[in-house]
Amino acid sequence: MRQEHRPPKRPGTRVTRRGRLAIFIGLLVATGAVVVVPLLSDGGTERPPQLRRLVIPEGWRATQVYAAVDRELKLPAGSAKTAIARAGLELPAEAKGNPEGFLFPATYPLSRETTPAGLLAYMVQTANQKLAAKPVAAGAKAQGMTPYQTATLASVIQAEADTPADMGKVARVVYNRLAKSMPLQMDSTINYALNRSTVDTALRDTRIDSPFNTYERQGLPPTPIDSPGATAMAAAVAPTPGDWLFFVTVKPGDTRFSATYEEHKRHVAEFNKHRAAARKA
Repeated sequence: MRQEHRPPKRPGTRVTRRGRLAIFIGLLVATGAVVVVPLLSDGGTERPPQLRRLVIPEGWRATQVYAAVDRELKLPAGSAKTAIARAGLELPAEAKGNPEGFLFPATYPLSRETTPAGLLAYMVQTANQKLAAKPVAAGAKAQGMTPYQTATLASVIQAEADTPADMGKVARVVYNRLAKSMPLQMDSTINYALNRSTVDTALRDTRIDSPFNTYERQGLPPTPIDSPGATAMAAAVAPTPGDWLFFVTVKPGDTRFSATYEEHKRHVAEFNKHRAAARKA
C-alpha cells in the first residue's frame, strides 16, 4: 500500500514515494538476482555448501543483514555488527569502514564453522566483484563515477524502482535531476534517515536535518542506503535514455515517468483514484 501523494510546495521537484526495502525471494530467483556463493571462514578456507542457507534479499539495509546473520548463526544480537572490526572488510576508503551497500544480496550456505566475520567479508568481496565486472566498471568510468558512487546510486535505484524493468528509468531521473542541479527528493533516503520503511512521507519529514535528506541537500546521499543487486548496479551506469524528471507508481507494476510536473500531477491524481477505490473495497 502507498500513501496519498501531496503536491510539493515548489512545483517541478517532487519525485516519488517509493520506499520498498525488500523483494520476495521468488522474484529474486526469477530475475537471477539470488546466487549461491561459496562461504569463506575467517581463515579463508572454502567450505562446501550445506543444507542451511542464509538469503539476503536485494534492498536490505546493513542492520537487517546483521540481524539475519545473528539469527541464523544463533548468536546474541549485535554479534555480526561487532564482528565488522575484525572482519578485514575490503571496503573503498570512501566507506570509512561502513559496509552499507556492500553486503551483496545473495544466498549464502552456512555450516557449523561459519563465523559472522567470514560471512560479512565474503558479502563485501562479492559486491566488489560485481562492481568490478566489465560492463559495470566500464559504465561507471564512462559516467565518471567511483565504485562507491555506483553502489550509492544503485542503492537508491533499488529502493525506488517498482520493478527491475523500471530501474534504468529511475536511474535516468536521477541523472537528469543532477544535470539540472535539482535535489533528488527521494523518499527512500528520508526513510533511511528515519530508520523506517514506509510509503508515507509527510512534509515535516522532508525538513529533517540529515545528510540523507535529499529534499534539502543536493546530490547523492553520502552513503548507500541498502544492498543493491546486480540489476540495480547495471542500471546505475547505463540509464535508459529519456527526459524524465518525475515518477510515481500508480499501482503495482505500473510506474509512470514524466518530463513535466503537469504530467506528473495527472499521474498522481490517478494514483490517488486507485488508492481511494482500494479503501472502499
